[in-house]
Amino acid sequence: MSTELNLIKELREKTGVGFLDCKIALNENNNSLEASIDYLRKKGLAKASKKSSRDANEGVVSVYNTKNKTVLLKMNTETDFAAKNDVFLNFVDEIGNIAIKINSNTDKDEFLDKVYENKKISDRFTEIIAKIGENILLGDLTIIEHNDTNIAYYVHNAYRSNSGKIISLVQYSTKKFDANIEKFSKNICMHIAASKPEGIDIKDLDPTLIEREKNVQRESIVSSGKPKNIVEKILEGKMNKFYSEVTLFNQSYILNPDQTVREVINELSKDYSYSLISFNLILVN
Repeated sequence: MSTELNLIKELREKTGVGFLDCKIALNENNNSLEASIDYLRKKGLAKASKKSSRDANEGVVSVYNTKNKTVLLKMNTETDFAAKNDVFLNFVDEIGNIAIKINSNTDKDEFLDKVYENKKISDRFTEIIAKIGENILLGDLTIIEHNDTNIAYYVHNAYRSNSGKIISLVQYSTKKFDANIEKFSKNICMHIAASKPEGIDIKDLDPTLIEREKNVQRESIVSSGKPKNIVEKILEGKMNKFYSEVTLFNQSYILNPDQTVREVINELSKDYSYSLISFNLILVN
């Protein structure tokens, strides 16, 4: 390895700063490590990068929407105190509003790598980390297009009207939109936030999840000494109970536990042709 690469490696280890910034710092300071460290610290990069090694397990989830697009994002911080800070929440809003304006076909890493108004989005994080003094990470980013459908959402433990600890969202279609549909959709969002389903229906569950649950339940039944000829029958009952806990349509509706969510939606559909297309649930932890 060349002397230059060794110096860059050492500077990266001491500061946590990226390869290119370390290379520039060394070039600007005649390959002096100490001068390069000071150079990076003055730019706020070394401070920010040291903080970037810390765990960021607190934070906030936020929602932003226009007529045809909705953005859900999770922003993580080190402490709940920072998550409630207006400086941080304003930054979250800044990032959310940028996400609304960009190309929808992007993931989290691509988004951070984009340039918006002559500044790389990841550089905005470096600046806010240095300002707040805590590690800040974009934990999740979901962009939803809904040109011919409707969106409803619910924010739980809200810091602002669009930000809190939990956000649940549904995308749905209806032949007519009124206050009844708006209220029902919001109630379904509240149900999702409380019941945390894994999928809309059984077919939407990860097959690996289903198989794992079957294996656990089958072994439990067999080890309990039940006769082999009734194991599968008992297993069917246990799996039905499992589906009623983890799938939205098969859960008992929180506002009317005598009915499943599927039954409630079927009743509503008689007058509205209401169809629940998808849901999202995003939590800080």
